[in-house]
Amino acid sequence: MDGSLDFKSLRESLQAALVATTRTANSIASEDLQFQRTVNPTVGGQLDNSSGRLLSLANGLLKSTANLTGQKVGALEDADDVDIQWRNIVDVIDSLLEKADTCLDEYTGLIKRKDAPTPADQGRAQKRVKSSNDRLDWSLKRANILKPQNNFEKKVDNFATGPWKPLLSSKPHAKVSLEDSLTTFVDDDNNTQYKHPYETEIKTTPYPEHVYKKREPKEYLPIDSTSAIWVDTYEGVLEMLEELKQAKEIALDLEHHDFRSYTGLLSLMQISTREKDWVIDTLQPWRHKLEVLNEVFANPNIVKVLHGAFMDVIWLQRDLGLYVVGLFDTYHACAVLGYPGRSLGYLLSKFAEFEADKKYQLADWRIRPLPEEMFYYARSDTHYLLYIFDMIINELVERSTPGKPKPDLLEQVLERSKDVALQRYENLSYNVETGQGPRGWYNVLLKSPTLYNGEQFAVYKAVHQWRDNLARREDESPFFFMTQQVLADIARILPTDKKALWSILDSNAKGLKSHLDDLFDVIQKAREEGVNGPKMMDIFKSESSILAPAKIAAVIADDSDIPDVKELKADRSQFWGGVTLSSVWDGTAAKTAKLDDVLEITLPYPADFMDGSTAEMEVDQPEEAVPEPQPAPEEVIVNQEFTLRNGGKRKREEESEEEEEASDAEMEDSAPQTETDVQTGGEAEGDDSDEEEEEEEEEASDKSSKKSKKAARKAAKEKKKQAKEALKAQRRAEKAAKKEAKKKAQEEAAAAAKQAEGEEKEDQPFDYSQAASVLRARKTQEDVKKANKRFNPYENKSQGGPKGARAHYTAKAAGRTATFKK
Repeated sequence: MDGSLDFKSLRESLQAALVATTRTANSIASEDLQFQRTVNPTVGGQLDNSSGRLLSLANGLLKSTANLTGQKVGALEDADDVDIQWRNIVDVIDSLLEKADTCLDEYTGLIKRKDAPTPADQGRAQKRVKSSNDRLDWSLKRANILKPQNNFEKKVDNFATGPWKPLLSSKPHAKVSLEDSLTTFVDDDNNTQYKHPYETEIKTTPYPEHVYKKREPKEYLPIDSTSAIWVDTYEGVLEMLEELKQAKEIALDLEHHDFRSYTGLLSLMQISTREKDWVIDTLQPWRHKLEVLNEVFANPNIVKVLHGAFMDVIWLQRDLGLYVVGLFDTYHACAVLGYPGRSLGYLLSKFAEFEADKKYQLADWRIRPLPEEMFYYARSDTHYLLYIFDMIINELVERSTPGKPKPDLLEQVLERSKDVALQRYENLSYNVETGQGPRGWYNVLLKSPTLYNGEQFAVYKAVHQWRDNLARREDESPFFFMTQQVLADIARILPTDKKALWSILDSNAKGLKSHLDDLFDVIQKAREEGVNGPKMMDIFKSESSILAPAKIAAVIADDSDIPDVKELKADRSQFWGGVTLSSVWDGTAAKTAKLDDVLEITLPYPADFMDGSTAEMEVDQPEEAVPEPQPAPEEVIVNQEFTLRNGGKRKREEESEEEEEASDAEMEDSAPQTETDVQTGGEAEGDDSDEEEEEEEEEASDKSSKKSKKAARKAAKEKKKQAKEALKAQRRAEKAAKKEAKKKAQEEAAAAAKQAEGEEKEDQPFDYSQAASVLRARKTQEDVKKANKRFNPYENKSQGGPKGARAHYTAKAAGRTATFKK
């Protein structure tokens, strides 16, 4: 008991220290460290020392963990190595935490052994509960075994081109013969493909009568009182086939492996009837002979119950030549019935109270002999499925009664199941140049945030193609040799030597060691070709602007009923007419534009909404206004930018006085000159005489007359100035009188309205038709201040700066050790 208390206190102190460390790390991450380095060189030195110490501690931790888990990580020389080897570091730390979880649970007595409990350990109990910290062992996830496909009697050709031809040698339960079924067609991508050989049978054959009727659910047999039959011989397949022919419904499930094969391997098949379970080994050399099961799979009178069969029907076609007629997919039943969960695990828990350990979905199903816990898991997927089928059928029939306005839910499930059964397998190929195809790079780069230049893009395409060819040749998954992250790192970093290239490669990519020289040569050649090559964005722009119109043109060329596209384009706008709207659209508009061609647009708001530069304002003119000269017409500027300014009535009134003063000043400058001014100007602008003597005589004779004219001009100017000042004073007085009268009238109107409103309230009820608008209510000064107030995200922060993001903890997080549960 004392030990438990000591451990509890140790756990609490350790957890507090971890929380404090996490908070400190988050606060440091929110700071601008580069700015601190620039401002204070001392801080930069301290950061370098701390980084070196952390790298040293990380190297020591990774080294000791690698010795414990068997996984190796290269030495971290700088911070860039952390990014390069991040995936390997995460794997090592995960392995360390898994072992720590197991050791702590064993220490506290929550579990007695680290191995996953098997059905034998529990006495083959019917209800097997999954442990939250029970993880799949690495040896069951990535088994190092010989490739079973090397022993197949009929091997797969990974370099096959053209349409994939179905593997059928005969066609049981056929409405259309095999020869007539194996015809080709052209798909949407202009590729030739073979039709589904059982397309007619799936579409036209009805389901059996009992599918549409409510039935008494038949209880499944206790799993501890029965045993599944392991089938690994062709004779065993034939014996199983005879029993399957007698059934009305069978449950079917598959286990697949795709890590050590280019196209993938169907590794296991589970079939259950009401009385028996079979587990068939589909990795035998004679696996192509399993085509004989079409006697049952293609029989429309036997319902095949599967869950999430979208990929199952494709795997059956690709590897075994099997086709499903009469499919019932319980996944679509979950969707139609609106269940909160749509997985098989949810159905097992809901109807059979069985908790399946779904960690074995990631297991390597090529392992032989099959471990007992994996055998039990495979069998449980189909053992309860027919009972679930009965329960779902009853619910669908109850909610799909004919004659009621409700939709026929059962028919919806059957139609969706037919669509799943009609899926076809196609060869995995792609276009090297455009990247289009199931294994192409186009869709991957389209979702990538990285933008590659010419060299990087060329390297990415070249390495992608090299990896794909290597995987086809060795019959491996492309990701077995090189993950997508490693491929992106090679294209981004562009290693200049083989040592740098090897440091980028994943530590688990041991298969690339013998191909390192070849890969490096491919990278260097692609870099040279990509110097003047297209960038990544150039390809996407050309694809978006050329590929789609090309497809449209192909469709139009094949269909003569579609009108010519040119006929749908009008020569003149139905809205604007033939007026040129912008010089950008018509290069000659700026040269040929005239005043009459300018388009007048009537705006949907009053003209006084705009400022004085674009809208006319009402200005009170005096009775006797000084005539103003007409300015010369200005040159029309086409495609001029303009701005609509938000202005209010109060702002315009304040600016009106300034505009009047400005207009008076312009009037003064542009007022017509007197006759004396004109004469003087004419004399001043007269031509000079070529003879100097005549010039001197004129100056002497006109000297006296100029003085008199100058005095007259000065007097006229003074008189004119006095007249203008009097006119301005008169305008100001009139304007002030108008404002005062207007203000007085508004006050009287408001007082009268208030009095009338009070009398109405006393005499009659409130008239809602005369109420003020709520949607267009006038804003007060407080409302305007709140609307114009700028948002400050740090207003409520104690330190006025950004805070680190808080970690999100869930009460039942997957994988959390039971020791640290609260």
